[in-house]
Amino acid sequence: MIIADTGFFFALASQRDRYHQAALLALEAIDEPLITTYPVITETCYLLLSTGGNFAQCNFLKNLAAGASEVFELRENHLVRMIELLENYADLPMDMADASLVVLAEHLGHGRILSSDRRDFNVYRWRNKNPFKNLLLNYL
Repeated sequence: MIIADTGFFFALASQRDRYHQAALLALEAIDEPLITTYPVITETCYLLLSTGGNFAQCNFLKNLAAGASEVFELRENHLVRMIELLENYADLPMDMADASLVVLAEHLGHGRILSSDRRDFNVYRWRNKNPFKNLLLNYL
């Protein structure tokens, strides 16, 4: 499974996004299911609603409902870990959606991600030492 971030989903939905073509190419080339978290879905919906209106938000949710990505269920112990991450990366600062993806990487045991957030996912470490591998960069 490949972790999907807000920037990837937004790039797919927005033809004006600078990563739109790379996101399309990545989606076409990658032969593994995508997985994300509800904080990422919420953040994506907010961005789509504010830039593309209700149609863009609903279209994104319809794609998710049709199985475009699995959704990882965060549990209470994950929230404790997310708080640790938010405190550790306060200087960036890290947001809740990104913290949820670090927790997801720790759960999956890998950091293969699709994200347009090049800076932060170059800094974040899952299990405090392992770097993320941003697969979207292969399609730029």
